[in-house]
Amino acid sequence: MQPGKPYSVVRKNNVTISTPLDAKGTIIFAHGFGTDQSAWKDVAAAFSSDYQLVLYDNVGGGQADEASYSRNKYDSLHSYVADLLDICAEFDIKDAIMVGHSVSGMISLLAGIKAPQHFAKMILIGATARYLNDKDYVGGFDQAGLDAIYAAMTNNYFSWVSGFAPAAMANPDKPQLAESFAQTLSTIRPDIAQSVAHVIFQSDHRKDLPLFNIETLLLQTKHDIAVPLEAAQYLNNNIKNSILKVVEAEGHFPHISAPAEIIAAIKEYL
Repeated sequence: MQPGKPYSVVRKNNVTISTPLDAKGTIIFAHGFGTDQSAWKDVAAAFSSDYQLVLYDNVGGGQADEASYSRNKYDSLHSYVADLLDICAEFDIKDAIMVGHSVSGMISLLAGIKAPQHFAKMILIGATARYLNDKDYVGGFDQAGLDAIYAAMTNNYFSWVSGFAPAAMANPDKPQLAESFAQTLSTIRPDIAQSVAHVIFQSDHRKDLPLFNIETLLLQTKHDIAVPLEAAQYLNNNIKNSILKVVEAEGHFPHISAPAEIIAAIKEYL
């Protein structure tokens, strides 16, 4: 927490900032569903001596203020966009490098459309504009599959976590990674998790892509149960000034399971 900063911004999103001497810029890290800012531990450390680092937790997860969550307010990604822009405004962040994973990839993109002055470049990992299949569009899920996920979360949330965590993390040779993800998922209040998951999976921001004009690197793994390669290719085809790089990693969380690959890709891009 930063001294003198208002509760509404810092405590709400558990904002943490580290600033080395002679920082050559700012990197903001935003996590995906079921994780928190600790997911960036290994990747962020690689940039800590050269950049001011800004990390935070999305409302409804991590150490963000649970009382700030309202199902009615956070009924779309735009409320999370507002939180990100509030952080940028409060700390007077300009021309930052924005690194967003999963749903925070689209949150970052929407923030870049609304207030581009805060961002110089974006790096989106496992991002997608829509999770649902549509005519001539592969999102990875059909509605029946998503309804089954919602039902499983409602019937026995912790049983659903125990199955979803290893499937999404992949890397069965490193079971501790799935166990860690299951732990962060389990700390989320089940009703909040169910509501947030519904907002994420039912979102569709394909129409927003042509409005976005910030240089972007898209990082995608070879196999991801949440976001297929076709969805990443769709982003690449519809985001101006974007580059798609498929990294040597498996699963939806390469910044956790293969941080060296993500660090190398970011450093090469920057």
